[in-house]
Amino acid sequence: MDQTTLGIGTRLQHTQYGPGVIVGVRYAAYLISFINHGTKEIDKTDAHLDEIIPENVTVEVETVSDTEKSLLKILRLWGNVTEVVPLGEKWIGGTLFLQPADKSLKPKEIPMADFFHKIVMLRDRLRVLEQNINSNKKLSDEEKVNLQQYITRCYGSLTTFNVLFKDKEHWFVGDKSGDS
Repeated sequence: MDQTTLGIGTRLQHTQYGPGVIVGVRYAAYLISFINHGTKEIDKTDAHLDEIIPENVTVEVETVSDTEKSLLKILRLWGNVTEVVPLGEKWIGGTLFLQPADKSLKPKEIPMADFFHKIVMLRDRLRVLEQNINSNKKLSDEEKVNLQQYITRCYGSLTTFNVLFKDKEHWFVGDKSGDS
C-alpha cells in the first residue's frame, strides 16, 4: 500500500493507537483521530500504520458530490469528539487564583482542571479553524497562508500554558523562527 497519498476520511489501523480516521493531511504526516487516543499526528511512512479496507465494497464510482456528503457526515459525527489530554500531575486538584490589584475585591478561584479544560478546548477549536481554512474552496492559497499565520501566532501566544500539560506532544507550538 502507498500510504503517502491517503486522503481525509481514510480509515486506518495503528498497532499502538488502534483504529482511526484521517482528519487532516500535512506534507509528511497525517492528523488521525483515533477512537481511544484522540487526534495524533502520525508520519505518513509509519510502519505501524495500515489502511483498513472495508469488505464487500461495490465497484461503484463515487462522485465528488457523494464524497463531499460522506465527508460532511464524518465531520458531523466526529466534529465534537475531543482528544483526552492529561493535566500535569502537579496541577491535579489545584486551584487557579486571580487576585485583583484592589485587595478589597474578592479573588476569583478556578479549579485547575476547569481552566485546563478551557485551554484544551481552545486548542481543539484552533485546530478545527485551521482545517476549515485549509479546506475552504473560496479562499486563495495566499489568503489561506495569511490566515494560517494568525493561527500560528495564536499558538505561539498560548505556549505559556504548556506548563499545564503532562505530555510534551500536546503542547502549543508557535512560529519556530521566533517571530511569534
